[in-house]
Amino acid sequence: MKKVIAIIALGITGFAAKAQSPSSTATQTVNLNLSNAIELTFTGSGTATGAAVNLAFNTVNDYANGVASAEQTLRVRSNRRFGVTVRTNNANFTYTGAVTPAPVMPVTGVLDLRVPANGTGGTIASPFSASSYADLSNTAQNLLSNCANGGNQTFNIQYNATPGFAYPAGTYTVDVVYTATQL
Repeated sequence: MKKVIAIIALGITGFAAKAQSPSSTATQTVNLNLSNAIELTFTGSGTATGAAVNLAFNTVNDYANGVASAEQTLRVRSNRRFGVTVRTNNANFTYTGAVTPAPVMPVTGVLDLRVPANGTGGTIASPFSASSYADLSNTAQNLLSNCANGGNQTFNIQYNATPGFAYPAGTYTVDVVYTATQL
């Protein structure tokens, strides 16, 4: 009888070891609804408004040879390829000073720009280059083309102004507008 009970006990234990534990599965779909996004900022300020660039003309050589600014760095963050254009907000500088009527200084022929560093993966568009300056105007001009998407696409710009000797003392101001557009 002991053998029968032992065999039955082994049979029950073996059966229990082979039994499946109950389980349940749940599934959920997660959708990432991405939109096209682009942002252009000056790294110095971290905003879309850069610090004022002041070009001081203090000597005759400054008037004769022009004055260059320090390099300014802009950063583009975009989830698509992009291009950058540049223009001034006006065809002429705005004058603040003592002379009346106010002198009219055109932007074109006075204010130039170059792109000494380009980390966007794109191409510097002609007439701009890394080594020589090109005129700015109030008409949008391609500055960079076919730039790669990414979160830290930077490029540097540098201004050079050569007003010559035709304009009286005062402050001449113009805004330079950069626009990054996804392709």
